[in-house]
Amino acid sequence: MLNPWRLRLLSQLDSLGTVRAVAQAANLSASSVSQQLAVLEAETGTHLLERTGRRVRLTPAGLVLARRAREILDQMDSVEAELHSLGGEPVGLVRVGAFQSAIHSMVVPAVIRLARTYPHLTVELLELEPHASMPALRVGDADIIITTTDFVEHPLGADVELVPLATDPIVLVLPPDRPARGPADLAAYAEEPWAFDAPRSYMDTLATRLCRQAGFEPRVVCRFASYLTTLQHVEAGLSITLLPGLAVDPRYRVVTRELADPITRTITAATRRGARPAVTAVLDALRKHSHPPGVSAVPR
Repeated sequence: MLNPWRLRLLSQLDSLGTVRAVAQAANLSASSVSQQLAVLEAETGTHLLERTGRRVRLTPAGLVLARRAREILDQMDSVEAELHSLGGEPVGLVRVGAFQSAIHSMVVPAVIRLARTYPHLTVELLELEPHASMPALRVGDADIIITTTDFVEHPLGADVELVPLATDPIVLVLPPDRPARGPADLAAYAEEPWAFDAPRSYMDTLATRLCRQAGFEPRVVCRFASYLTTLQHVEAGLSITLLPGLAVDPRYRVVTRELADPITRTITAATRRGARPAVTAVLDALRKHSHPPGVSAVPR
């Protein structure tokens, strides 16, 4: 009989690419992962892995089993949830991965509502940027992700269902003493000190591109992974920045201006197809809390 835990390791190897990455994700040693995959080969009586230099890759049989493993594991989760929910109430654990600005403005309000309605439903929150969330969904580390599909780095595939939630404008964020009249031409801010996100992140890539399209190379004086730290820096008059509207926390005294050449991102929820009732309940709650002030709901 196939072991579900070993199937998950094989599925993760297909998505993450290396035994070392699987070991980190599963909190195991690389040798333990290799041993478990060897046991899975023995259980199936099939050659699943082959070495290429110092690395291993899946054989054609390994690829088939890894991709069917996702279906098998999802079916097991669905059956277990169905048995527990015969009383009509969604129950169990649902893991939601979301980028930083969506957690406090969209996910937390949804979780509060769910806690009142379904006391036996547990929602685990994971902070995941768009480049990391789709792999997490594919390997089963997340049941729902909130991401943006405007700059997709990973193929979606037929097993992923997308639910558009909202559109979010990119805005220029200035210290509180700056005027807030009309759309902003970025070229007028070429000499300003800029606060940027971490290198190669979604907002770093986007902000760099927008500044260069405006004809200048931004003078970056700081980089923060936290939008709240960025807002504090701008509030103090030390920099200006570009942020999604959803990330501008009203607790900070800053001025926001729309861009003369508007750009928005589409905020999207994604699940694996055939989601169990608990996942559907969380997704429904997210739809109801998908458009805080300044963010537009996507027509359904």
